[in-house]
Amino acid sequence: MFPLRNVYLTVGAREALEESNQLPNEFLLKHQKGEWGIICKDDRRENELSVKEGFRILSAYRTSQDVKLWVITEADRSSTTILLPSEY
Repeated sequence: MFPLRNVYLTVGAREALEESNQLPNEFLLKHQKGEWGIICKDDRRENELSVKEGFRILSAYRTSQDVKLWVITEADRSSTTILLPSEY
């Protein structure tokens, strides 16, 4: 759906992924394919518009240990960050 250029992982997200024995790509691929995760219907519509119009895109997922992760791609598509909501 859109390119992922520079990908960043915060310290908290890295720790959460290590604890759950999961890799960042699991969440990045879903995000890139438009599988937005655990966001509401309005946010899904906003993401669809954001893909078309070049706005910021936010997905939310839970690790196997039930830790919430956000994946955010910037409007110019220059970077995507995986982070904990508390790190925003």
